Amino acid sequence: MSNQIAGQLDGTGRRFAIAVARFNGHIVESLLAGAIDVLTRHGVKDADITVARCPGAWELPLVVKKLSAATTKYHGIIALGCVIRGETPHFDYVAGECAKGLAATALQSGIPVLLGVLTTDTTDQALARAGLKAGNKGADAAAAALEMASLLERL
Repeated sequence: MSNQIAGQLDGTGRRFAIAVARFNGHIVESLLAGAIDVLTRHGVKDADITVARCPGAWELPLVVKKLSAATTKYHGIIALGCVIRGETPHFDYVAGECAKGLAATALQSGIPVLLGVLTTDTTDQALARAGLKAGNKGADAAAAALEMASLLERL
């Protein structure tokens, strides 16, 4: 049998940062609540969670890059936001550049950066993904952050 390495959902002794966009705040706050709930239920102390707020999803990559500069401070960073398609191409620019910037920071820093930014066509779709019908994508991103932090320590 081959050697298999996997991460665990254990936050004991780990520190996480959550970058939170204020735009569409009524949705993003639910994502934040879900993320914090998952982290604390899996052993992360409240004092080991830093929340950094910024205006919107466009600004998230810069905030995450700054948070990742302290590579020994955080075991993972979760980016939370919500971009809802409108009648202009604004959505395409913001959502795409946000995702690219977050991915680049993860690769450059070696710290797990989790994409918890909703990109939906409607407010109802966003609400469903923020804890109503389709789970909570903030909670999902936090679980992935726990697993990735554990996995990277084992590699």
